Amino acid sequence: MINTLMHTDLHLKGMLSKYKGKVREVYKLEKDLLVMVATDRLSAFDVVLPKGIPYKGQILNQIATQMLLATEDIVPNWLVATPDPNVSVGKACVPFKVEMVIRGYLAGHAARTYKNGVRSLCGVSLPEGMKENDRFETPIITPATKAEEGHDEDISKDDILKQGIVSEADYHVLEFYTRKLFERGTAIAKEQGLILVDTKYEFGKTIEGEIVLIDEIHTPDSSRYFYESEYAKRQQEGLPQKQLSKEFVRQWLISNGFQGLDGQELPELDEDRIESISKRYIELYENITGLSFEKAPVENISERIQKNLDVYFS
Repeated sequence: MINTLMHTDLHLKGMLSKYKGKVREVYKLEKDLLVMVATDRLSAFDVVLPKGIPYKGQILNQIATQMLLATEDIVPNWLVATPDPNVSVGKACVPFKVEMVIRGYLAGHAARTYKNGVRSLCGVSLPEGMKENDRFETPIITPATKAEEGHDEDISKDDILKQGIVSEADYHVLEFYTRKLFERGTAIAKEQGLILVDTKYEFGKTIEGEIVLIDEIHTPDSSRYFYESEYAKRQQEGLPQKQLSKEFVRQWLISNGFQGLDGQELPELDEDRIESISKRYIELYENITGLSFEKAPVENISERIQKNLDVYFS
């Protein structure tokens, strides 16, 4: 079995704190710097699965880096450097407590909600007569609250403003950036013969008060893609779309009776399943970026990361 990175214990000069998210570990340093490590942990339905997926952290970190660089001309972001395949270093920010989810198509969570007869999502009215994976006339923004633990929750723009989670002036900026990023992401996807179906963006404020894009963007964990060449034919024939996203993991869990609900047990992740998920992530990387995936050494990933960071900060 290939080594995976499930947790880190880095020793960094000027370290102030460490935060452990579902799949990332974030070290806060002096001089308003953050070190974000993408582990190989896999989260679905807001539950972290017990075994890691080889190369997943590297894949997410490298896609996110490429996409942040490809959008920095339209939206400022937090990234400063990527000293290791699994690591990004950037500016410390105060995160907004909402995720800006934008959907160009009726897929995933939106489709499941629609199938249950609901015609409003996060305060946005959904038209009658849509089929799963149909395109919205205009992309819709369906925010979610950012949960420290457990499930993120859908929330409307009105409730965000009413509860004072984000000020009205800041929310307008978040909306503007979200639409601009989705436009750019759609164009990048099209160059690879893909459709960017939906995605989420997270934002924060720097110490100077500038709103910037943070975390990952346009990765298979935060986004859903379809193959453009097959899309129209599959919709016409009522066939499911072939997806490039983490949805294949969710569907496998659903078929095994797990959706993250109380009382449900996680199905067993055997070695064959783990290997197939890893191969699928590599396929996602190559399709999304148009690059061949180069596997980083995994004999001792933690040691490799520590050495690379020691060199970077020396």
